[in-house]
Amino acid sequence: MAECRRWLRAPDGFFCGMPRVAQGLGRVFLAECGRPGTKLPAVVIVHKDVHKDKHKGMHKDKHKGMHKDVHKGVHKDHARRLTMELQFIGADHEVTGSCHYIQTGSKNILIDCGMRQGSITYENVTLPVSASKIDFVIVTHAHIDHTGMLPKLYKEGFRGQVVATEATADLCDIMLRDSAHIQTMEAEWKNKKGVRNGSEGSVEPIYTMEDAMNLIRLIAPYSYNKIYTLCDGVRFRFTDIGHLLGSASVEIWLTEGRTEKKIVFSGDIGNKDQPLLKDPIKTDEADYVVMESTYGDREHELERGDPIEELADILRDTFARGGNVVIPSFAVGRTQVMLYYLRHIKQNNLLPEYKNFPVYVDSPLAASATEIFVENEEICYDDEALALLHQGINPITFPGLQLTIAAEESKAILEDYNPKVIISASGMCDAGRIKHHLKHNLWRPECTILFVGYQSAGTPGRRILDGAEEIKIFGEEVAVRAKIESMKSLSGHADRTGLLDWIDGFKTKPRQVFVVHGDDKVTTEFAELLNDRGYTAMAPFSGTRYDLATGKFIEITKGVAVSREAKARIVSDSYTKLKLSTKKLEELVANSTGLPNKDLDKFTAELEKLIEKYRR
Repeated sequence: MAECRRWLRAPDGFFCGMPRVAQGLGRVFLAECGRPGTKLPAVVIVHKDVHKDKHKGMHKDKHKGMHKDVHKGVHKDHARRLTMELQFIGADHEVTGSCHYIQTGSKNILIDCGMRQGSITYENVTLPVSASKIDFVIVTHAHIDHTGMLPKLYKEGFRGQVVATEATADLCDIMLRDSAHIQTMEAEWKNKKGVRNGSEGSVEPIYTMEDAMNLIRLIAPYSYNKIYTLCDGVRFRFTDIGHLLGSASVEIWLTEGRTEKKIVFSGDIGNKDQPLLKDPIKTDEADYVVMESTYGDREHELERGDPIEELADILRDTFARGGNVVIPSFAVGRTQVMLYYLRHIKQNNLLPEYKNFPVYVDSPLAASATEIFVENEEICYDDEALALLHQGINPITFPGLQLTIAAEESKAILEDYNPKVIISASGMCDAGRIKHHLKHNLWRPECTILFVGYQSAGTPGRRILDGAEEIKIFGEEVAVRAKIESMKSLSGHADRTGLLDWIDGFKTKPRQVFVVHGDDKVTTEFAELLNDRGYTAMAPFSGTRYDLATGKFIEITKGVAVSREAKARIVSDSYTKLKLSTKKLEELVANSTGLPNKDLDKFTAELEKLIEKYRR
């Protein structure tokens, strides 16, 4: 038991320093102490005493063979209890809600804990352990679909450590507080709506600002390119993956006895030649790889032109009509890229007829994120951006840029009808101030709504891009009459070629590649593509489990479609609304007798067109 005594003298007191002979009691230990500086629980002391007692008198006849039997049982139990398991929780055959679970020895580790956004196709399994049993969460980057459920994890009992790069830690500080504000505001809005509708009960936010603040205190920042010991048997390293400020792929080394395995989580792989950020850095070797596949079915090069010229043309065309260019944009990452392009347009006088056009960033989160970009510029910027800095040029600020924080400033933008650029979050139009700007500009033919980022299925942004004729905003139907544009040349994600280039960077093909973080069909097709190229790849559904020590699947699950009952309720509610609308239509027709024939003919033609559209 010398090993036990060495562990007892260890200064950190973490359970992961516990010797293998005692790890069978890991659940008890974690429940009783779980934090540094706590005393060894009595149950482990008893184990030590029992070990000593079993040796007493072992030379006596009645105890012959006891020493051998005891150790045989201990070693057998030891082998049975050792675990090195990977389980898929979220972003499996879906783009959002990234979450993966590793159990190694006594430790429970999550890779990301993201929020699902847009439409949901499949059910996700719950975590195999309670939130209070999670020891570490390693975060690949700060986007909400990778971090947005961290405060909820805290709310449910998590008190471990959140591991992130330095820039990601800074961004999570502002993004999670912003998310908590959104959750609270949406719950309040739903409750007010419920009171008006006479419904009973109240809606609680997913988590509160207090939950977010408490979680943020658990975030520990780490540098790129250094190998750190997370706990006994677990080491990790962050590598810049070029997707977002602070984004990283994560290399994790797991050691159990004489067995060591390395697994790499790609995170979101960045697009090459982006403004501001470095290109993705490849990894040399791994036993296993979990990689994203967001754009695994397409090539950006087929869609790519000069983004600065494209943006200048859109601005010129819209300003000539007397309208605004409204850009729904992710507050972190894409907003800063747009500012980089707008600075270039102004600095090089590409719009001489409108050279003093104002630019509003109407998002407190985006304003704070822009400051964080500046604070981390030396660590994260690429050579081109650094060269501008060394010339005394800030790549993302310029004359005429106004960062609006207060609600009064935001309202003032709505009341100003002079042509301008408005950048506001959220990028998928499902929350934030962008909803106000869409409500005031979407119905105006002279305006342009410019999409510059990915739009998940089911989001308002995706519906607008797909040609919706009207969108409900704050309970009111708003006609889509503005010009809809999309800069497809912009993407923070690698395309199919970029993804293949990254996985081909491994000197030896990994034993197994798991394809995640893509639409249902895309993940399957990209896994098949990898198999055709000589890899062993599959796209797991939520709940699939894999033994990293033996390289074998423990359980392969099938996708479980979202509850039919939930869908039926949605269809039922929608049908009820449709029936109510027919009554309104009948009233409208009855009151149209005095309209000019020209208007009646136009009304009839539009109705027949609508009927034909939905008859198909």
